[in-house]
Amino acid sequence: MATLVNIGRRRPALPFSRLGGYAALGFATMIVLSNAVLVPMGLPTPGAGLAEARDFYGAAPAALPAVLALGPLTWALSTVFAAAAVAVLWRAERVHATAWSLVGLAGVLLQNGTFAAVTALRLALADGGAGTGGLWTLQDALFLLNGTFLGLALTGFSLAGVRAAVIGRRLGGLGLLAATLHFASATLTPLITGGDGPLGLLGLIGWLLWVIWLAGYGSALVRLRGIVGGGS
Repeated sequence: MATLVNIGRRRPALPFSRLGGYAALGFATMIVLSNAVLVPMGLPTPGAGLAEARDFYGAAPAALPAVLALGPLTWALSTVFAAAAVAVLWRAERVHATAWSLVGLAGVLLQNGTFAAVTALRLALADGGAGTGGLWTLQDALFLLNGTFLGLALTGFSLAGVRAAVIGRRLGGLGLLAATLHFASATLTPLITGGDGPLGLLGLIGWLLWVIWLAGYGSALVRLRGIVGGGS
């Protein structure tokens, strides 16, 4: 019986917080590499016209299926990161009677579901659906509206992380700035899909800041020692 108790109390070789940090770093790396492959090949940006979408998906590059096939792994990594962040932050959240980390978790899960739909639509476009304007518009709109959930994830984990002293105020401020840009991009979806002006840059800048934030947050979880208490 004593042996079983000792086994139950034994600390894992890799703490879950550190595992979540590595997951965040892996997630950030994969999305950067995916875009580094597809963007030079002409992947249409949000707000691009149907003609541009037809040019790309009508003769989709050979790398497209391979990159899209990485989607399930990226969503798994983002989920592990979010779960680890909640596990680290929840004690401080209970002390302060807040639940911003749960807002962040909800944002990540909703983002994963939305981007699964975006990926499915991209597969459909590459399989001959590029001639259907409605299919391209739906993919474009979902991609932009996903900024709502990215904004929730950034806001929730930034506020909770700063309050619990898991991340610094600069990284937290960067996350809130990125969240603002993503919320703005999602709100302006009808204008961006219409191809009016440089509004699509809001989402692009927000995406770049999000990647930096992910790397910073992941590094903070990797360096973390023990469980965060209820400090102010």
